[in-house]
This record gives sequence, structure tokens and C-alpha cells, in this order.
Amino acid sequence: MTTDQIMQTIYLGLLGLAIAGSYIAANRNDLGKMAQQALIWLLIFVGVVGAYGLWDEISNDVTGRQTFIGDARVEVPRSRDGHYYLTLDINDVSVDFVVDTGASQVVLTRRDAARIGLDPDTLNYFGSASTANGVVRTALVQLETVAMGDILDRNLPAVVNEGDMEGSLLGMTYLGLYDRIEITNGRLVLTR
Repeated sequence: MTTDQIMQTIYLGLLGLAIAGSYIAANRNDLGKMAQQALIWLLIFVGVVGAYGLWDEISNDVTGRQTFIGDARVEVPRSRDGHYYLTLDINDVSVDFVVDTGASQVVLTRRDAARIGLDPDTLNYFGSASTANGVVRTALVQLETVAMGDILDRNLPAVVNEGDMEGSLLGMTYLGLYDRIEITNGRLVLTR
């Protein structure tokens, strides 16, 4: 524990003792009811402490996926499922991606391709990719603009997967544009 955490614990303990002491003094004639109410307050206290202990995970879910530090550094917290998720603006449309360093390309689902203005039914699926689910056909596309915060790239090559996918994959054609990719303390850090 850090010094700040120790001091916070001492403060909370003293505050709890002061509240409990004043409550006991005020209700010394009805100890049964007081014990019941004390148990309720104890459970509330335990719930607050539990929420405080889980605050990092809760705040990651509530506040978003990525944090921009300066013009060229992005930090992404690891999700509960162990993956890292990024949201990019593709052709001015927000698209959620799973970061996949094992994917050589940016891979869009048919649904995401349609959302950014591509018609998946008219694409030429001449390419193929080997996936965990077997070989799938892919169509090569160019993403006019790819933005994440102040970071803007143009004419990024990508593919649209003809098969069913849960979500789009952010592969090395995009990740390779960064000078440094590291994972530290449960965070993915991308630096240009």
C-alpha cells in the first residue's frame, strides 16, 4: 500500500469509529435495533469499498476505450475479455475494432463496410484469408480517411471479409504506422 492509501484507510477508519460511537451513544437504550441498523451500514460500507476497489474496471467501461496523450500517443485499457478495443473514425463514421496484431490487414465486417459507405454486395471478393474458421474470401478496399483523435491517415488499404464476423479487426496495415507498440500494466500504448 502507498502512503496515500494508508492515510485514506486511517481516515476512513476514524470516520467510521466517530459515526459508530455517536450512534451507539444516541441509541444505547435500544441495542437490538441498533445492531440491525449497524449491520445494514456495514453492508453499505462493504459495498462502497468493493466499488472503490473495482473503480478502474468500472471507469474503463464507463469513460471509454482509449485515452489520447499528446498528439501522437494513445493508451488503451485491456478489456475484461482480455482484448484491446479501439474506435476509429473511418470516412467520418465511428467504427469499433478489436486490436489484432496477428492480422496482417485491417479487416472490416460487411456491416461496418456498409456503414462507412461501401456496398458489400458490389465488391469483388477475389482475395482470400486463412482464419481460425477456415479460408474466407476478401475484397480489397481503400479507406479514404482513418482518424483517431488528432492522428489522421489517408488511403489506408483494408479488406472486407465476405464471411460472418463479430467485429472488425485492426491489423498490422494500421498498427504498423506507429513507431512503438507496447503493452504495459494492462494497457496497450501506441506511439507515433
